[in-house]
Amino acid sequence: MSEKPTVLFVCVHNAGRSQMAAGYLQALAGDRVHVLSAGSEPKDQINPVAIAVMEEEGIDIASNQPKILTTDAVRASDVVITMGCGDTCPVFPGKRYEDWELSDPAGKPAEEVRPIRDDIKARVEALLAEILPPKG
Repeated sequence: MSEKPTVLFVCVHNAGRSQMAAGYLQALAGDRVHVLSAGSEPKDQINPVAIAVMEEEGIDIASNQPKILTTDAVRASDVVITMGCGDTCPVFPGKRYEDWELSDPAGKPAEEVRPIRDDIKARVEALLAEILPPKG
């Protein structure tokens, strides 16, 4: 793994789960990690409920834009976290892959999206502890 690892979060629409995960990792790691997110079938905008529940955490993902998953993004990443994108994610030898089984927040109210957000936060914190040496 490189000194400044690149982490790619992938879900189908790149409008909810992967955006929340990227938001958390960026907020928690700052410039120590390069954060990417993408979707196999990206929507045209971020899920407004995902934006709202992340704002509750003090993390602004409102200006993010869903992006299409590219082979180059996977190739450039040290860690690829998939969230329900199935077989659409290209696999390259030497990459670390994880599949996080998370409910899709699409169409759900905030009270159902908050537990998904909290699960993502815990997973991102655990990932960060594994890929970065402790500060100090």
